[in-house]
Amino acid sequence: MVGLPAKFVLSCLLALPACATTPPATSGTPPAAAPPAATAPTGTVVGAEQLEKYLPQLKGKRVGLVVNQTSRVGATYLVDTLKARGVNITAIFAPEHGFRGEEADGATIKDGRDARSGAPVRSVYGKTKKPTPEMLADVDVLVFDIQDVGARFYTFISTLHYVMEAAAELKKPVVVLDRPNPNGDLVDGPMLEPAHKSFVGLDPLPIAHGLTVGELAQMINGEKWLTGGLRCQLTVVPVARGYTHATAYHLPVRPSPNLPTDHAVALYPSICLFEGTNVSVGRGTATPFEVIGSPAQPATRPYSFTPAPNAGSPTPPMKGQLCYGLNLADAPTREGGGLVLKYLLDFYQQSTDKAHFFGKYFEELSGTKTLREQVMAGKSEAEIRASWQPGLLKFKALRKKYLLYPER
Repeated sequence: MVGLPAKFVLSCLLALPACATTPPATSGTPPAAAPPAATAPTGTVVGAEQLEKYLPQLKGKRVGLVVNQTSRVGATYLVDTLKARGVNITAIFAPEHGFRGEEADGATIKDGRDARSGAPVRSVYGKTKKPTPEMLADVDVLVFDIQDVGARFYTFISTLHYVMEAAAELKKPVVVLDRPNPNGDLVDGPMLEPAHKSFVGLDPLPIAHGLTVGELAQMINGEKWLTGGLRCQLTVVPVARGYTHATAYHLPVRPSPNLPTDHAVALYPSICLFEGTNVSVGRGTATPFEVIGSPAQPATRPYSFTPAPNAGSPTPPMKGQLCYGLNLADAPTREGGGLVLKYLLDFYQQSTDKAHFFGKYFEELSGTKTLREQVMAGKSEAEIRASWQPGLLKFKALRKKYLLYPER
């Protein structure tokens, strides 16, 4: 979701160039980049599949959808499912990676029109990240249905925040169709400090928050995190049939171009911190977030790769440079039940260019200035983890108030 070079990161974190019109988007077939569908846990029914619970709220209304390629009822896009049932879809709001999920990380998303439904597609990942009153003028109710992966810096939850805020200001209801969090059992990392608030961290959450988007929406509302303490008129359609935070969930659709496997999704909350360093996370390879390496690492590292432009990363960090590092394809995705921190400490200690190891956006990803200081000071993993505990204990107590599903 975020990248390393300044040009790339600025496209993620700052105001982007104004959107322009794009050719019509289609919605009837899965994006070419999506992997084969995986089998969800037996009996799990996501919010979007429970049409009887939310269709009555859409009847006779002008409906805006905040959706992407993961927004499916079975194999069919949500927009097509609702259109076939006579729902009046007046707008589709496209987040990072676009309505079809095919745009590269950080790429400006442009306005257009969905060829199949005829609805205008309005970007909420470009110059405008929060829907404006003009963008919502022909919308009576907003439906949010996007697969999240449980990390604070995954920008879809920032889009959720801004959609709720815009809706609250205009007194328009929001319906969140919940989906499992594939990292729903993971609550760990430093808490976001207000000084480092950005689009890759809007709310006071740890790196791994252990919430579904429905639970998080309730927390945002309940804790009055929207500007001015506003609350939106919120309805959450929960996942049904026995889902728990410990339920293994195999994503049926790739959630973004550079998270192609369940293993990459599980590693993402830990490995994404490298995006604020001079270490590649494998963008521009076939295995992003499952390899890490850098030209500034020792050539004795057991694995090497050379990033090259591809569909998910047209301009990957360290393009064309031989990177020395590790292949994490078979590596554990948890360490003591939490984030895997050892790679960050090891790669800093082994770096041949420590002066440039950290980029200036590391704080936006970590959410704190302290982690960089701890790593540079040679603090142990145990010392760093201990410093997270006061914030995590408070957050875990708060989290319990908003859980829709048992922990196990």
